Amino acid sequence: MKLIKLDAIDSTNEFLKGISNKQAVENFTVVTAESQLKGKGQMGAKWDSESGKNLIMSVLVSDFLFEIEDVFNLNVVVSLAVINVLESYNIPELSIKWPNDIMSANKKIGGILIENSIKGDGTITSVVGLGLNINQIQFENLPRASSLAVICNSNFDKEEILFQIVAKLEEMIPLYKENAASIWEDYSKKLFKIEVPTAFSDENNQNFMGIITGVSSIGKLKIQLEDDSVCEYNLKEVQMLY
Repeated sequence: MKLIKLDAIDSTNEFLKGISNKQAVENFTVVTAESQLKGKGQMGAKWDSESGKNLIMSVLVSDFLFEIEDVFNLNVVVSLAVINVLESYNIPELSIKWPNDIMSANKKIGGILIENSIKGDGTITSVVGLGLNINQIQFENLPRASSLAVICNSNFDKEEILFQIVAKLEEMIPLYKENAASIWEDYSKKLFKIEVPTAFSDENNQNFMGIITGVSSIGKLKIQLEDDSVCEYNLKEVQMLY
């Protein structure tokens, strides 16, 4: 694993994509920063992080995805890798809020943003961005955000967690190739609000009740409606109300 440490950067994802476009980059190369000026989440949402307090990282993953319809498989592996590492620190009530927020109880402690590039020869290279709230205490105007320090009333070693997450990712990718069904099953069990009646809002701002039953192979959220039918939703088509 090659580790590139930066002080401040616009975006670790953009930095890693930039160097991988110009030169051959070793698989599992990691870029980390103390502060990120233009961090982003899903659908361009801004990711704010107090300088020096949290884990901000991007890791390059190649030789895993070979078909564009399989891209969500990497979300599954990365989400579970993060959850497994945090479980070793006894972080309580961990779950994955579809598509890739990391939760402890009802609080968001992390977010994942995966960006895929298809090369001229058809190979797919992925840059996996992870923001994980570690030692930040104050979350102004973010009532649903929390951190490991707040939850456990203790400080944590960011770099130790980084190395463990990358090691777990390196371990799980070959395991996925051997037993994808088992890893998908583990992912489904960790879904936030799985099999719990929950309120949602659709793209027309219509509220409805439903039950999350899982995620499709291409990453759509499966929700059982009140008439017992099951609908599948893309990211922009549904929002959980909780």
